[in-house]
Amino acid sequence: MKTLLKVKLGILAIGTLALTSTLTQAQTTANGPYYATPSWDQTLPASTRFIVLSNMGGNAVLDRETGLVWEKSASPFEGTWVQARDECVGTPTGGRKGWRLPSVNELASLVDPNGGNPALPAGHPFTVAPLPVFWSATTVADNTGSAWGVNFAIGGALIKASKTFVGVTFSRWCVRGGMNADQY
Repeated sequence: MKTLLKVKLGILAIGTLALTSTLTQAQTTANGPYYATPSWDQTLPASTRFIVLSNMGGNAVLDRETGLVWEKSASPFEGTWVQARDECVGTPTGGRKGWRLPSVNELASLVDPNGGNPALPAGHPFTVAPLPVFWSATTVADNTGSAWGVNFAIGGALIKASKTFVGVTFSRWCVRGGMNADQY
């Protein structure tokens, strides 16, 4: 009887150690303390919507409404659409690669139509470029040589511009995550 008890306790101890070992090495797929399941139909106040990510050196912001991660400081940039796209792809913001231009809908998700200049929700953590007009990855459907932009200076107005026009004063604001259906 004592032998059987020792065997059962031994199996229990080994199982516990194996489980503990597995749990410490497994990746968590559940929501963390500041991750909400993104849902484009939810509306959160800026104080809980935006989280500055310390694990990215404070250089990125999680938008809990959409699940997207944005650069905290939208970069001052004057260049073509292709240059903006290439800078997003090549810049390791927060020590991480994988950035891209957002779609026009993703950019517009940041707009507070009642906001001022910039038209962002009150209490947002972003530093916006002096030129608050941003390129999107979205090509204009009836003119593939043009792309959509969002102007945060005038209430998030949508703007069309030639992708190759030199001297366009659009900035870039890179994003990670999501599924961008409007790829270049």
